[in-house]
Amino acid sequence: MFELLKKDTSSRARLGKLTTPRGVIDTPVFMPVGTQGSVKALDPRELIEMGTQVMLGNTYHLSLRPGMEIIEGAGGLHRFINWPHPILTDSGGFQVFSLAKIRKIKPHGVEFRSHLDGSLLFLGPKEAMSIQTRLGSDIAMVFDECPPHGCTPKDARNAVERTIRWAQECREQPRANGQMVFGIVQGSCDPKLREECAKALVKLGFDGYAIGGVSVGEPEAEMMKAVEYTEPHLPEDQPRYAMGLGTPAQLVELVARGVDMFDCVLPTRVARNGTAFTTKGTVSIKAGFNKADPLPIEPGCDCYACRNFSRAYLRHLLNVGEILGLRMLSVHNSHMYTRLMQDIRAHLAAGTFGEFRREFVAGYVPSRRVLSARLLSKSAEEER
Repeated sequence: MFELLKKDTSSRARLGKLTTPRGVIDTPVFMPVGTQGSVKALDPRELIEMGTQVMLGNTYHLSLRPGMEIIEGAGGLHRFINWPHPILTDSGGFQVFSLAKIRKIKPHGVEFRSHLDGSLLFLGPKEAMSIQTRLGSDIAMVFDECPPHGCTPKDARNAVERTIRWAQECREQPRANGQMVFGIVQGSCDPKLREECAKALVKLGFDGYAIGGVSVGEPEAEMMKAVEYTEPHLPEDQPRYAMGLGTPAQLVELVARGVDMFDCVLPTRVARNGTAFTTKGTVSIKAGFNKADPLPIEPGCDCYACRNFSRAYLRHLLNVGEILGLRMLSVHNSHMYTRLMQDIRAHLAAGTFGEFRREFVAGYVPSRRVLSARLLSKSAEEER
């Protein structure tokens, strides 16, 4: 199901191909998040046109609304949301631990209160896998425990032991035809726990492996270490997925550390706040210097927003509360992430990833909120 096509000579980066019943996914790949069955502010046509290969859905949220009976009645999640390409579904474990106000961990899952109406719910390995089987996703994630950043060594140890035990239960459950199941490695930022968890999951045998417990409030350096502690203990001939990450520069660095798959809410979330991602950093389109700027968000970008609208117009839309403004920023940001992964794959194929990595990371400044289009244009000219 996963074919390793090429390994980078300057890092641990890999070029690969993951085959699913609904199509081939070229890796490294970024997967936009469609928690409720929709990537916020975007429609399937736009996602397909920008080159999206696979999207995410969420077990917890979809099982509550609209509910499994409605989705099954429509013929499964793909038909319900009109997305013919691969879908990966999260197990809901992260939501249980992050959203629930009251929870009680039991041997075979978690009893908790719904974030919608406070009703008592239970979710565990059997329930999570049953829901994902009924959804008919192409890739299902095991039910795990994701401890928060700063947890005690004892809590980290307990989370690893439960994650391994629950992964075994998930492994034993029925699955949809052709459905792959990925294990999730936990262990906080403890190298021994990461190694222990990874080796135990590999021994159980899954179709791919995710690095969980990252993007939970830890500093970037610790996030990178968690990945570095985990990756060497994962099979080379299976896909590796870093959950919930990250910024463009982080994605480049994580690819260099051997990660193949990513998801993150950042592209559409920051767009709704008036911020755009560029190859040089983030830009606040609401900033005053964009008031009369006739240039696009990022000169040289071929997304629909940059081909058709100026910063001045997009700033106007955002300031008057027109939905088109946040939609166009969502289009640009999602396109930027997709294009970044395309560029990474091209450089891996050409053997030039090391140079691309150095130049991209050196030129990318996080939270660069005063970056004008004219400076971006000048930078692009200098690069050419």
